[in-house]
Amino acid sequence: MTHWFHRNPLKATAPASFNLYGVASSPSANKICNDLRTARVRLIDTFTDSTCTPEIMKKVSDDYFSLLQGFILPLDGTTQESKLRFIHNFKWTDTLQGNIASAQQDAVFELVSMAFNVAVWYTKLASRLSGKENITEDEAKDVHRSLKIAAGMFKTLKESHIPRLITPAEKGRDLEARVLDTYIIQSQAEAQEVTIARAIELKHNASLIAALAYETANFYQKADHTLNTLDPDCSAKWRKYLQLKQTFYMAYAHCYHGQTILAADKCGEAIRSLQEAEKYYSQAEALCKEYRQTKGPGSTAKPSEQLFFLKLGTLIKNTLEKCQRENGFIYFHKVPAEAPALELKASYGLAEPTPFELPELSAQCTPEVYATFDLTKGPKDDKAKAKHDEEIKPVKEPDLKPQKDTGCVIS
Repeated sequence: MTHWFHRNPLKATAPASFNLYGVASSPSANKICNDLRTARVRLIDTFTDSTCTPEIMKKVSDDYFSLLQGFILPLDGTTQESKLRFIHNFKWTDTLQGNIASAQQDAVFELVSMAFNVAVWYTKLASRLSGKENITEDEAKDVHRSLKIAAGMFKTLKESHIPRLITPAEKGRDLEARVLDTYIIQSQAEAQEVTIARAIELKHNASLIAALAYETANFYQKADHTLNTLDPDCSAKWRKYLQLKQTFYMAYAHCYHGQTILAADKCGEAIRSLQEAEKYYSQAEALCKEYRQTKGPGSTAKPSEQLFFLKLGTLIKNTLEKCQRENGFIYFHKVPAEAPALELKASYGLAEPTPFELPELSAQCTPEVYATFDLTKGPKDDKAKAKHDEEIKPVKEPDLKPQKDTGCVIS
């Protein structure tokens, strides 16, 4: 399923030196600063390492977050936050705003921005794994797991960490509620796509597949509506992707609902349900073309070229023809003017976000070391630090060549 998922670009950031000469007045304090700088560079490099695994990402991100919390958590028992929280300026771009950066002198801003990028990395890992030829059952589980981890990270950032920012998130930026909600919902919907493909592969009950497809279509519709007040220059392409996925899974829901109705000997209603599936499938094909022609950030998915997409068109056509034949020979039912209502609720297979927890504070960050950071001295000028006004270059992501699409999610 190469190029099945739309992906926005990774966030880019200016270097953070953590050079607190003068303030860090002990060897242990200086070591924390040096280790922070090294851990941050390593994590940023890991984002574009095509060989990185979830285990490596967790280790590298935990190493950084455990140290960074020394600049956030109170360590002297007398305050609500670290005295170091506002000592360093951090600069980040957004996944929708190109290389236009936001800056805040706040370690919490650094935490949520970096964790957001980790979550985006998990969505890209899922896309990369799903694009492999002859994906195995274990790899399909990794895709499913990665998307649930991403959803959980976005959700925890929104609910627990972003509200702590002194400067509220700017409208239309990554840390704003509408953007976060869309990432959460999309990640859940894509995880459910894996479940649907698995259910089809194992020939599960048609009613279960119809219900899952309907729930997934509703997720995509909700995500699209969440973005409808955002600047079209940033969101139009993303919205077209969400719309085409919504119509595609509505086609799936009506197709499999038609099979369920046919099994109950309601052939006329089955025909009408398949006709509705045909209508939605045609809409999805048209939206695929519109999506490819719409300008905006992110990689362009190509669902209409995938066998998974094409197989549905064939399935709808064959099932509709079967229903019409059966109706002409056996049932002689009248085809209703209105399509049967999809009052479907999936009992199984719904994807819930995996809760995200920060690692424990680094053992290096003790009250004794914390006391040796002396804010009264103020950091000396760092001639090597990056200029605040310089342009931040977009992250150069690996150019992964598409593999042959077999049409299978699990082999």
